[in-house]
Amino acid sequence: MEGDDCGFHYGDGTNEAQDNDFPTVERSRLQEMLALLGLETYQGQRLSLQDSLQISFDSMKNWAPQVPKDLPWHFLRKLQALNAEARNTTMVLDLPADARPAEKEGQMEEEIIYWDPAEDIAADDIYSFSELPTPDTPVNPLDLLCALLLSSDSFLQQEIILKMSLCQFALPLVLPDSENHYHTFLLWALRGVVRTWWSQSPRGLGSFREDSVVLSRVPTFAFVRMDVSSNSKSQLLNAILSPGHRQWDCFWHRDLSLGTNPREIADGLVEISWFFPSGREDLDVFPEPVAFLNLRGDIGSHWLQFKLLTEISSAVFILTDNISKKEYKLLYSMKESTTKYYFILSPYRGKRNTNLRFLNRLTPVLKIDHSHVLVKVSSTDSEGFVRRLRAIVGGVARGPCRRVSVEDMAHAARKLGLRVDEDCEECQKAKDRMERITRKIKDVDAYRRDELRLQGELGRKAAQAEREFCQLQWAPEPPEKYRVELRRRLLELRMQQSGQEPSTGLQDFVVGISSPSTSERQYFLRWMEWGLARVGHPRLRQPPETLLALRSKLGGASDFSEPFWPEPLGVEHFLREMGQFYEAESCLVEAGRLSAGQRRFAHFPGLAAELLLAGQPLELVDGGTLSIPVRWVTGLLKELHVRLDRRSRLVVLSALGVPGTGKSTLLNTMFGLRFATGRSCSPRGAFMQLITVAEGFSQDLGCDHILAIDSGALISGASTSAGDRFELEASLATLLMGLSNVTVVSLAETRDIPPAILHAFLRLEKTGHMPNCQFVYQSLHDVPAPSPKPRERRQVLDPPSDLSRAAAHIEKQSGGFRTLAGLAFCDPERQHVWHVPGLWHGAPPMAAVSLGYSEAIFELKRCLLENIRNGLSNQNKNIQQLIELVRRL
Repeated sequence: MEGDDCGFHYGDGTNEAQDNDFPTVERSRLQEMLALLGLETYQGQRLSLQDSLQISFDSMKNWAPQVPKDLPWHFLRKLQALNAEARNTTMVLDLPADARPAEKEGQMEEEIIYWDPAEDIAADDIYSFSELPTPDTPVNPLDLLCALLLSSDSFLQQEIILKMSLCQFALPLVLPDSENHYHTFLLWALRGVVRTWWSQSPRGLGSFREDSVVLSRVPTFAFVRMDVSSNSKSQLLNAILSPGHRQWDCFWHRDLSLGTNPREIADGLVEISWFFPSGREDLDVFPEPVAFLNLRGDIGSHWLQFKLLTEISSAVFILTDNISKKEYKLLYSMKESTTKYYFILSPYRGKRNTNLRFLNRLTPVLKIDHSHVLVKVSSTDSEGFVRRLRAIVGGVARGPCRRVSVEDMAHAARKLGLRVDEDCEECQKAKDRMERITRKIKDVDAYRRDELRLQGELGRKAAQAEREFCQLQWAPEPPEKYRVELRRRLLELRMQQSGQEPSTGLQDFVVGISSPSTSERQYFLRWMEWGLARVGHPRLRQPPETLLALRSKLGGASDFSEPFWPEPLGVEHFLREMGQFYEAESCLVEAGRLSAGQRRFAHFPGLAAELLLAGQPLELVDGGTLSIPVRWVTGLLKELHVRLDRRSRLVVLSALGVPGTGKSTLLNTMFGLRFATGRSCSPRGAFMQLITVAEGFSQDLGCDHILAIDSGALISGASTSAGDRFELEASLATLLMGLSNVTVVSLAETRDIPPAILHAFLRLEKTGHMPNCQFVYQSLHDVPAPSPKPRERRQVLDPPSDLSRAAAHIEKQSGGFRTLAGLAFCDPERQHVWHVPGLWHGAPPMAAVSLGYSEAIFELKRCLLENIRNGLSNQNKNIQQLIELVRRL
């Protein structure tokens, strides 16, 4: 649709009597819907992911849409927060008191209103909107979704679908274009969806498996409507997918709020959802993953989509009340199909004898018998009917049936002439470059050793020497001989690093992120993430919930160089290698061993800064050496300062906690970030990501950007008796908190604050730099989290006395030990402690994010932004000040 003119087309204006100035070409329903929702301006320059994530005035209030143009933004914000009510398109207006009609006692003060065309459109234009939603028929949620996806770029589409999957909403698979009939198969948009499920082997041994939904081949079942059906496909599908008596509205249906509103542009939409087993017999409807497809609209009007479904499905269920001659001919044309067909009829509402006559004719054509015809009327036992459907699906899945992945579906779509979103030139060029890199990776350890050489023994020794040299700066009277020897050793290591040449894989990576096309760079990074995930699976495969138990089993005392789970190969390793080349070169320039004109890698920080601006998380603390590569990080921040020009005021927000406590999910839910979550193989370093504040709000908030830092797996909860391990954790916690204006400490399973974090508080109190701190206790179970009483809040801030004594002793605090509640910044009466409900509503993998979790995280976000605006987050920084702080700390 790019470049389409969404305005009216009039004559040349010379004939004033020309049909009373009516438009000669009416706008299509799609154009009208886009105009109604305020999205027509995004048909040339599509709405981007960065646009949708900006922090504005609306980020601080739980606002309700008042006019249709509010709906896309309301949907995006609710979806970012993983709110289960994101699909509700009801509009509410809070009327001023003097304009409010007299109310009866107990009547709500808010009135549900809907858009009045006369308020926003000139009189000349009202005829073009005669068939749009009226005050009695607000926007159908599926129309909103289609309009928003058609107005979004590929990366925002991907983010929308990823968040929808976490909410357990059905996902769009074929996006209709009602104007051009140029339907799009959303392969790229679905690539980001990764699910974990219980996989049972034939030998009876089971384990959790994690994979992309795009790559998994599973039995697939399509539900379609022919002509009119008294039964709802979506309700039947929801019942099939829902374990027990709790029905989840995965597919939007007629009995939901606004579900009966007519669809203007969403007919022809194909949605997909999956059932994934959990390994629990009481919850698993099917023993293996199963996909379900739902075509919106009548198959007679959307024959291309129906044809696709017949070619990719193990079985197709056709719901209808009537089989007429027209429908009979359509079905007869499918006589060559090998797909199984089932009919779900309501004969008492239709022409029973006619249906039977046509069914008898179709029996040999579609190879069906009486078991393929199901009757459902109002008196039919619904639960029994759903059990029968599940039995049919299970029986087909157990037999020799067609199993397809989403990639296979896309291949069939191409053959039928549908557009596949992944086929654009930039995406394919980026994919080819990724494959050139990943096809060389046969063994991950060997690839790291041979291709990412600077991160091996040389890199570890150089990082250790840098750390020792830095510690000498603070020693009272360091021996000069030792200082000179350490400097000599460091330069020798850097010389050896500088003598290496970048590997072919690294060179290809640098070319990929150097593309002049912003889109191609983003495509390349996403492809690299997925490609490396496929080739670089770690040896240890543990479900996420076992991490805490695994850590306690190992005693939390193992050295960081031998982590309790292997670190997977990721994009960060290629960026680390770039950083090491830059570090080595910069060190030699500083020592006078290399002239500035001989530098080859001076442009590397600029490339990384571009990635940070595009929303890519970058490593702040190297997960391999557990140190900050200071020259690399400061070089990156300098380049960021140049690119941001006058908009370089920063607030630094960090989240600290042991792995598995939900800190990364918390940041992602609050701000739409992309920190690694939910995997036993997450990276070990600390990562940072940039959040933009809208220009109209930056003056009020007091900053132009927020730099979010996730401590990753740096803090494992090592005890004060763990020696060097504890000291390293405490130093890293002090570093991250020292850089921060705001720190969120994530606690779970136990209310004990990790010793390293307590240690960091005691250190920072002496410096006078104390960030605004919020303690978040997250329930890891499906139980409500009551609001804590003041006494309970103080207990959270009071770690055990022996822990406090140990930390105070290490810090040599005079006047006895202290607790966090005793520190000046921690007033338990001022809501520094938050209790957040469990993330999931139900049992994963079929659980959705709980509404209580979403709402609690929104309140925390609102509080954090309010503290920043009110200046309670310590002094805000500009990037130059942050650079100096990095060097000092």
